[in-house]
Amino acid sequence: QVHVVESGGGLVQTGGSLTLSCSVSGHPGTRYAMAWFRRAPGKERELVAIISWMSDTYYSDPVKGRFRISRDNAKTTIYLQMTNLKPEDTAVYYCAADRDSGLYGTPTSRYEYDWWGQGTQVTVSS
Repeated sequence: QVHVVESGGGLVQTGGSLTLSCSVSGHPGTRYAMAWFRRAPGKERELVAIISWMSDTYYSDPVKGRFRISRDNAKTTIYLQMTNLKPEDTAVYYCAADRDSGLYGTPTSRYEYDWWGQGTQVTVSS
């Protein structure tokens, strides 16, 4: 059974920085893309960033230039470095993995992701 676990959320002031981590365990047995999504109060879950198995990246417009997604050499842990945080970044951040993405896939739909973490809260105070 595959497990996805996020960590690193917390409270930060506007303009501050925070780094989230996400680890996959349980032998997925495939090459998989990983992504960060977020859900703000009263809003739908939205894509934040994706990293393919070969470390190609994709960012949503609201975070482009401020957030950076990366992956460790073992491919099992990803990070989301968030800088210049804004109150509108306040949300529960979820990590997900897509078992069918292959080497270079960067699927943008949440429905393509098979394994999800429980989420970690990020709160940006104004």
